[in-house]
Amino acid sequence: LSIEKKRNIVHCIGSHRFRGNNPPETLEARTLFDADKLDSIGAIGIGRAFLFAGEVGAKLYNPEADLHNTRPYTEEDTGYREFKLKLSKIKDRMLTAEGKRLARERHAFMEEFFERLQQEWEGKK
Repeated sequence: LSIEKKRNIVHCIGSHRFRGNNPPETLEARTLFDADKLDSIGAIGIGRAFLFAGEVGAKLYNPEADLHNTRPYTEEDTGYREFKLKLSKIKDRMLTAEGKRLARERHAFMEEFFERLQQEWEGKK
């Protein structure tokens, strides 16, 4: 690989995280950024959130929990908190047109899912 390609690969890897001072500047870096975020939303994102919640002994759902004062990744956490405080914001972070389109669709599914979860929890469905 050329030096330029190697630099681009390093940039892609270094700029795909949410936090950091290294924003994705190339098409490849923006594409990787979006792909990484898309993996955490939609049906797969919900599954991952509940899988991790189960791993730390968290509850399925707790409507009485104060989402902003619940310690993440503990027994008092829920997959719902992960959605409301983190996953619900991902659609607004996409950098490519296709990433934005896919994120809107996956976000809508998550909204529907968690609305239905709440209705079933409350015995309305």
